Amino acid sequence: MTEFIRKRAANAKNDILSGITVALALVPEAVAFAFVAGVDPLVGLYAAFMVGLITSIFGGRPGMISGATGALAVVMVSLVAEGNALGAEGENLGLYYLFATVILMGIVQMLAGVFKLGKFVRLIPHPVMMGFVNGLAIVIFLSQLNMFPKIISEKTPFWWNFKAWFTELFHNLGSSLEFWIMLALVTLTMAIMFVLPKLTKKLPEALVAILVVSAIAIFANLDVATVGSFIRDGGGDGLKGGLPQFQTDIFSKVPFTFETLKFIGPYALILAAIGLIESLMTLNLVDELTETRGDTNRECLAQGGANIVTGFFGGMGGCAMIGQSLINIKGGGRGRLSGIVAAVLLLIFILFASGLIERVPIAALVGVMFMVVIGTFAWSSFRILNKIPKSDVIVLVAVSTLTVIFDLAIAVIAGVIISALVFSWENAKRIRARKRMREDGTKVYEIWGPLFFGSILAFNDKFDAKNDPVNVEVDFVESRVSDHSAIEAIFNLVNKYEAEGKTIKLKHLSEDCKELLYKSSPKFREVIVEDIDDPRYHLAENPEAFTKGLSEYKF
Repeated sequence: MTEFIRKRAANAKNDILSGITVALALVPEAVAFAFVAGVDPLVGLYAAFMVGLITSIFGGRPGMISGATGALAVVMVSLVAEGNALGAEGENLGLYYLFATVILMGIVQMLAGVFKLGKFVRLIPHPVMMGFVNGLAIVIFLSQLNMFPKIISEKTPFWWNFKAWFTELFHNLGSSLEFWIMLALVTLTMAIMFVLPKLTKKLPEALVAILVVSAIAIFANLDVATVGSFIRDGGGDGLKGGLPQFQTDIFSKVPFTFETLKFIGPYALILAAIGLIESLMTLNLVDELTETRGDTNRECLAQGGANIVTGFFGGMGGCAMIGQSLINIKGGGRGRLSGIVAAVLLLIFILFASGLIERVPIAALVGVMFMVVIGTFAWSSFRILNKIPKSDVIVLVAVSTLTVIFDLAIAVIAGVIISALVFSWENAKRIRARKRMREDGTKVYEIWGPLFFGSILAFNDKFDAKNDPVNVEVDFVESRVSDHSAIEAIFNLVNKYEAEGKTIKLKHLSEDCKELLYKSSPKFREVIVEDIDDPRYHLAENPEAFTKGLSEYKF
């Protein structure tokens, strides 16, 4: 009992300390994503608080952190802009259309949980998962580079004029003291996070690094970008705010009409898909790191409920955040308490400690995120490139690239489609037929390999109905009939031999397969040979629908 209490106390301490670190890292992320979406910083901060709190309490993966994310923010940009255009001159309704879309997005996500669609994340192949992790690491890295002082003019694109670009880069690097100070602080943050765990495991390295670098910047009076200056440079008034308020204006400013649904519906579906894919893949990643199992359907319900509440209370919606989740897990956060502490502290920052948080240098938070990038990127993918099939290499690279260029949903869906097509093609090539003649003149075809939609053409090519003898036997003992297309192929094969006036027998078909063929025509009771060794697998087939489809044929 004493051991159990001590372990729970140690876990609680780790959850609290890790939650504090996550709360500090959430601030610039939420603010940055709010700016990306074209809304007030508080809209992003409220989303981080509400989504983070609700999913931490009710979600299917303890220790996973949710909040406002960049993957959702980039889709919201055009939504807010188009919503503003729908209002009268000078009336910006984009924010209210965003709230309505987030509510609808939450409803879609809850429906996914109700219908238990979360289990389909298991169909995502490992190369897709690895490509997702690598692509997301690159996206996080590139987003942090934007935090550095601009030393290259946007009028000098790298791909247009290499010489001018490098000339301007080296000239400005020599004269930009702010850049070098920030780089030094980022390096110091990363060094502390690298060295501290080697000295002691009792202190959260990310939190210690943020506190040390903040103290240096404040007491040395360094001229560096801080959380406060970041917010003000983006057009915000600061971190200070009140409690989230119920947005009654949604009902008066967003008309509940079919036209509105036609406008926000596609956005809600895209946001719901992106949110669920990112959340469930982050859940899988956390499962691997903690060697435990989360509940995907429960997470769908929690994400959906959180977004519904967030939409009604003035937040921009959110989903799981891989960067913050990794900070939490690597800081020792394993339970629901870590996410609850991070969310509640974020609200406390908004209400009471905005002045202190605004003094934290951006460099400290960038350094933490750079270490997250190093920990997130699957460096082993370089080592295994020449050891895995070329198709898996293509999937891995494609998913990583598409994640950076487009968004997570497109990348993952494309990766799954490519993997499915490769799998089908490889299995389609495995159908084989061994032919032999019996002493009585019967020709026997022994079928090997899976028979499904992809292997039908190869299966049909194995037979020669015109030149085969009068008696033919097809033995499926080493084959598996998998789908409707396979049953259709068997059906057509029997008709082809009977049209030539020949007798064909089928052996070792499963009970499901025989049942479907018996219902399609009584003649199959004479064609199929019953055997005690018949296989017992099931077909992915609807017997009634299949029989109805075959009833159109004339026998």
